[in-house]
Amino acid sequence: MFDRNWDATVRNAALEWLKAQVATYGDVLPRTLLADGFPLDGARVPLLSPKGIFKPRVLREAPLSITTAPNGPYDDAFGPNDLLRYRYRGEDPEHPDNRGLRFAMQERLPLVYLHGLVPGRYVPAWPVFVVGDHRDGLTFTVAVDEERHRWPVARPGSAVHDDAEGPRRRYATAAVRQRLHQRAFRERVLTAYRNECAFCRFRHAELLDAAHIVPDTEAGEPVVPNGLALCKLHHAAFDRNFLGVRPDYVVQVRRDLLDEEDGPTLVHGIQALHGARIRVPRSSVLQPDRQFLEIRYRTFRSA
Repeated sequence: MFDRNWDATVRNAALEWLKAQVATYGDVLPRTLLADGFPLDGARVPLLSPKGIFKPRVLREAPLSITTAPNGPYDDAFGPNDLLRYRYRGEDPEHPDNRGLRFAMQERLPLVYLHGLVPGRYVPAWPVFVVGDHRDGLTFTVAVDEERHRWPVARPGSAVHDDAEGPRRRYATAAVRQRLHQRAFRERVLTAYRNECAFCRFRHAELLDAAHIVPDTEAGEPVVPNGLALCKLHHAAFDRNFLGVRPDYVVQVRRDLLDEEDGPTLVHGIQALHGARIRVPRSSVLQPDRQFLEIRYRTFRSA
């Protein structure tokens, strides 16, 4: 028999632990931390396993989390309604993992969604709910909802049922989708540049950004060849056209800044870069796209 009170205890403990980890480390968490999990009754409960649909031993009926692995075998994606399409485990609708997600949908149980950005790095989203089951397409539909302080233990029928594709859930899921794209762009760019600023080789990831070459406001794509790993100083200087990068990967400093006299930050942080070649990823397919650089360099020249 389903023990709703115990199930809620486990899920609330998981969500509270996740909130604490995000507050401490930010919203991109290492797999090792998630696999080690949260404390409960003197033991530790992991948040994920090599399987995408994960039910820890402390739960019997429904999974606790679903995971999209970077470069994984399934084509999980956001659909036109901004909700997540999550693939079945295998092709058997009655596989125990698929039955578990179906049970979570029937009981309206909150899950954790872990989106893999690059190997070993995940963005968590919670709570998420299974709101649709499509056997013909071998997919579930998953929606993000607003965070609650504690998950209620009342039975589903005792609460007001929300429209699964209502405005609140669509808005919350769209916001998570945007956040995932931003974090994915940053993680992939920083990984490609080996966590170094392309201009100065500064190596503290906490102070590095993924800068767009062609800005996203101008339909620049969030792909590594449209990105540069830059420290905070050089990201700001690049965005404000203090610095430009020619298509041959050579840095140019704005003429008035070269003529300006100021302290060591200007001399060593900006002026010394004039004529230097940026550092690029080892893989040619990840290096800055020269056409994107040409577009951005024209903007720099006209600034």
